Amino acid sequence: MIDTLDALKDHIGQEIGVTDWLAVSQERIQKFADATGDHQWIHVDRERARRESPFKDTIAHGFLTLSLLPQFMPQVLTIKDGVRMGINYGLNRVRFVSPVRADSRIRARFTLQSLKDVPPKAVEAVFLATMESEGSDKPCCVAEWVVRYYL
Repeated sequence: MIDTLDALKDHIGQEIGVTDWLAVSQERIQKFADATGDHQWIHVDRERARRESPFKDTIAHGFLTLSLLPQFMPQVLTIKDGVRMGINYGLNRVRFVSPVRADSRIRARFTLQSLKDVPPKAVEAVFLATMESEGSDKPCCVAEWVVRYYL
């Protein structure tokens, strides 16, 4: 927990923290497919994926992995005072480096890259989010995430 945005300035260029592991179940993947209409077989047809996919099982949608950032962030950063609201301002760059297999676990590392004042009365933070899949030597997703904090 960080007390204020001013205190956050001391962390520019530093890793803010690493989250707990989160299971990415086939049920979660199916619900995401239903919510987005993306029912490609590599996500929802386990039998076919085990037969035909180079991953030998279903994999999570890249956008499902990315959508977990807001769930992960509060584990490593909460600003205690002086922030009226924070909003997702977007992404500068996203890469899905390796697959997230069904029933695997992932976590996120957050590094604060920059902070800048934005009128009127806001601060824009850019975080490097590196998402890891347990047991993999490559990250599953790397993204520059822009968050605006309104004072």
